Amino acid sequence: MVYRGKGKIENMEFIQFHPTALFEPGISPSFLITEAVRGDGGILRNKSGEAFMERYDPRKDLAPRDIVARAIDNEMKRSGTEHVYLDCRHMDKEKFIHHFPNIYEKCMRMGIDVMQHMIPVAPAAHYSCGGIKTDEWGRTSVQHLYACGECASTGLHGANRLASNSLLEAMVFGHRCFIDSIEQINTIPFEERIPDWNATGTSEPGEMILITQSKKELQQIMSDYVGIVRTDTRLERAMKRLDLLHDEAEALYRSTKLSPQLCELRNVISVGYLIVKGAQFRKESRGLHFNTDHTKKSALLQNIIL
Repeated sequence: MVYRGKGKIENMEFIQFHPTALFEPGISPSFLITEAVRGDGGILRNKSGEAFMERYDPRKDLAPRDIVARAIDNEMKRSGTEHVYLDCRHMDKEKFIHHFPNIYEKCMRMGIDVMQHMIPVAPAAHYSCGGIKTDEWGRTSVQHLYACGECASTGLHGANRLASNSLLEAMVFGHRCFIDSIEQINTIPFEERIPDWNATGTSEPGEMILITQSKKELQQIMSDYVGIVRTDTRLERAMKRLDLLHDEAEALYRSTKLSPQLCELRNVISVGYLIVKGAQFRKESRGLHFNTDHTKKSALLQNIIL
């Protein structure tokens, strides 16, 4: 919405993936297996039962989540599988249940006894570090508009968010937005001349499949071409397909009556575009953005503003 309102958007290419979401095809949002399980001794294994993290980082299963997510992604691509495994069978049962009761119960409901079976896991998109560019008080480039939380790029998360930093984001910037806006609120005139929405010339959507299928295509494009590891070719291919989806969605927007589904489709296509465009501009690998065509970190620290 802010981008369409000509506001500044920053660093959208930095999308954090949680490395160990419970693998449940067709289920969204994913159930997250906390990284504390690996901290307590859980071991990642591939389909052959091999503990593979030692090939990617000397810290093995305790490596930072971006490194773990890329390692899992590579193992899945090498073997052609949709997930790897988290092995907790060697861990103390009472301690596991005490520390991770929700995980234990969820797995048991799926028929997975974590003391006897390995847990199928795969990376899942988790957090957007970029977003609406703000200053240190949550002010955006649009007058009187504030932003904080995951929609915002306050600079707090940098290129690679640390666990629980979202709490700091909400506490500090939520409070700062409040303090600053209270001082500004009495200076803002109330606009009473906003016209009603004009739906003249539009019709009821004849086929909801036009919206639902476009959303499925968008999700597939972003997963396949703009995931954990990127290339220039995949990003270019994603942009071409996003351009087509955008044209189709805008044609629907002009010709049919509004629905929550159509508004959501328009929004997620815009977000997808901003992620891809930011990734195309960044000719380096930094933080959560890893491009095999530009594996080095640039000496120039650059914010991508769209």
